[in-house]
Amino acid sequence: MIGPFTLLSSNPSYFVVASLYIVNLAIVVVTLFTIGNNRRPTTAVAWLLAISLIPYVGLLLFLLFGTNRLPKFRRNRQAEFDKIIRQATDEVQDSLGLTPVPEQYQPISALAHELTSIPHLPGNRIQIHDIYNDTIDEMSAEIDRAHSYVHLTFYAMGYDGVTEGFFDALERAVERGVRVRVLYDQVGSFRYPGYRKLKRRLNEIGCDWHRLYSIWPWEGGWQRIDLRNHRKLLVVDGRVGWMGSQNLISRDYHRKPTRRFGSLQWQDLMVRVAGPMALGLDAVFRSDWYVETGELADDGDDPTLQDYARHYEQELAASEDEGADTSVDYTRYDCQLVPSGPGYEHENNLRIFTQLLYMARHRVVIASPYFAPDDSMRYAITTAVQRGVEVHLHVSEHGDQFFTQHAQQSYYEELLRAGVRIWLYRTPYILHAKHMTVDDEVTILGSSNMDMRSFTLNAEVMLIVYGRDFARRFEWVEHSYRVNSRELTLEEWMSRSRLAFALDDLCRLTSVVQ
Repeated sequence: MIGPFTLLSSNPSYFVVASLYIVNLAIVVVTLFTIGNNRRPTTAVAWLLAISLIPYVGLLLFLLFGTNRLPKFRRNRQAEFDKIIRQATDEVQDSLGLTPVPEQYQPISALAHELTSIPHLPGNRIQIHDIYNDTIDEMSAEIDRAHSYVHLTFYAMGYDGVTEGFFDALERAVERGVRVRVLYDQVGSFRYPGYRKLKRRLNEIGCDWHRLYSIWPWEGGWQRIDLRNHRKLLVVDGRVGWMGSQNLISRDYHRKPTRRFGSLQWQDLMVRVAGPMALGLDAVFRSDWYVETGELADDGDDPTLQDYARHYEQELAASEDEGADTSVDYTRYDCQLVPSGPGYEHENNLRIFTQLLYMARHRVVIASPYFAPDDSMRYAITTAVQRGVEVHLHVSEHGDQFFTQHAQQSYYEELLRAGVRIWLYRTPYILHAKHMTVDDEVTILGSSNMDMRSFTLNAEVMLIVYGRDFARRFEWVEHSYRVNSRELTLEEWMSRSRLAFALDDLCRLTSVVQ
């Protein structure tokens, strides 16, 4: 009788197979007891299935994509900078005489402060910009007014016929002696035509520039390659900031027209913020700069919150003067910034979104180009409808990303059955704006989509604006969406083929492997 050990020793191939089987079993057993640590159960199960069904390949994928944590040195720098922000704001918060936010939303303000170290700040003037090329021209003109410094971060940056004037403005600023610092996401930018031309132009300008979240381990430390900085912001002299959803690239993102949809065009939204919240945006930029370079960006004569407090009081007195210029908009808003991302311990944007939904009493309007929420946000939306809140969701009729679009569509049936009104922004436009308004009292807008990528993998920044005045101004933005959209009905949606539903459900599975 031939024993198993004799068989293995006489046939090396058997030995190799048995060894691989034992190693794979050991991997599965170890991951079974470790993979669930601080991870959603659905995500943990998905990874366990991948490791079990496709041995070694599944483990390799997990090592590459299984954690959303940045390298330790980056997390330490983020914590250090958050401590600096908290100390600075604690020292001046009392002297600013902060106006209280509406009582109902004080928990939101407290939560955002706890998560980000940034308090709500009064005295902000806000302009809304939603015409794509005009917005780039306006930001270029802003740079031409710079005296001290220009800071900008964009996820996708391209040098083309639309953005050429913007880079010319940067060059003029450098020639005037203005300090220009530029950050862009490496993956978000290099996949578009003209990337080498962009780098050459930045070198010609003579500004300080860096790539964010380099995919090369020798540059940024070992991390999963799909951790990205998705922010879009511009700060000039610490007095004015721009932020929102728009990238610095041609409106068609250099995509070739398709036979079915033609040339896709992105519809975005940016806001210009003049006031103390510009310093908040600048703090977000300086935080990214410090995490990336290890250098504290210090320009010596930067404005302070006390400077804004004095200026706000002067403008407030001018607006109350009987001889005040009525053509000047003296409206000021209380605002609060919510940066989020893998550098933070908590999913800041998800917590704020979910809390706002649970606090809603009458009406919620959501716009998100990529909508694939986790269970907590999905329950918050459907629960809001069940208790009588009117919920409107604005999304694109056709998306630009195959898997994301189909994953998003897998939620439509549940939302429609719950009573959510879904508005499809008509092709060939991609509704890329990201915002939510609650009860016509609070508006939150910025760069964050409502999907797991923005909640856990991307560095994002959102702006909370408190008060009915701004929400009423924002109504025309929401109205423009409805004019250019059609409402999706449950009957229409359920008339699709079974194959379409199956494809949506298949793509939905990819959204949980984070």
